[in-house]
Amino acid sequence: MDYGKFKYQESKKQHEAKLKQKVIQVKEVKFRPGTDDGDYNVKLRNLVRFLEEGDKTKITLRFRGREMAHQEIGMRMLERLRTDLEEVGQVEQMPKMEGRQMIMVLSPKKKK
Repeated sequence: MDYGKFKYQESKKQHEAKLKQKVIQVKEVKFRPGTDDGDYNVKLRNLVRFLEEGDKTKITLRFRGREMAHQEIGMRMLERLRTDLEEVGQVEQMPKMEGRQMIMVLSPKKKK
């Protein structure tokens, strides 16, 4: 076998392997402490879709003005999200404050 044919076959193998691998993206969904049920359900549906497609999700809860004094409302919302999404995702990073935002990262559950 000549060297040119060998190099061609190796590049084909690498190209096939590259096509088969999936790049995991991080999708972000933003909430506010006052997000009502209608908007909550739409965003929840998007989160479920992202997790089922195999992407990680970053949930950002943004506080503005006096909302910073009531961070427990945001914590309750993130807990509610965690319980609503426990069938399709698991918490990778627990909720933590970063400036005026509370951030939680979810990853998809492993398929059996």
